Amino acid sequence: MSLCSHEHHNALHGVHDHHNVETRLAEAESLCAATGARLTPLRKEVLGLILNATGPMGAYDLLAKIKSDSDRPAAPPTVYRTLDFLLEKGLIHRLTSINAYIPCCHPREGHQAAFLICTHCKNVTEASAQGLLTQLDALSASDQFTAHHSIIEISGICQQCRNKQ
Repeated sequence: MSLCSHEHHNALHGVHDHHNVETRLAEAESLCAATGARLTPLRKEVLGLILNATGPMGAYDLLAKIKSDSDRPAAPPTVYRTLDFLLEKGLIHRLTSINAYIPCCHPREGHQAAFLICTHCKNVTEASAQGLLTQLDALSASDQFTAHHSIIEISGICQQCRNKQ
């Protein structure tokens, strides 16, 4: 199931270019239900915050937003467990180089992507990493190494920021 209304599984695209958050939340609930999981109110709230963000969000940014938007107390372990659930279900990605979270446009378990991260404006662009992963798998196999997970992040300056300089 894809949360995008259009096809671009292999195309480069901004991770925050999809605007119908309510539809994406409803589809996330369906995806969770299909796997026997529940999108609890907190999970839905955190996913909604990530979907509505204009850029990557850190765990403590999410925690501060939850505390300011509701009377419900939220502790870091609760937010981290929620993020782990959303990652496991393939609804979000974690950008390790900047320790932040972004929505996944193609939520499904096992989905791999490559990310271009602008160091100036923090804009993130996503594309399928299938070709790269095939090469990485071959590299791993050549050393009889079994890879469990690969994260491909490329930091640099996006075209818009470069044009401003």
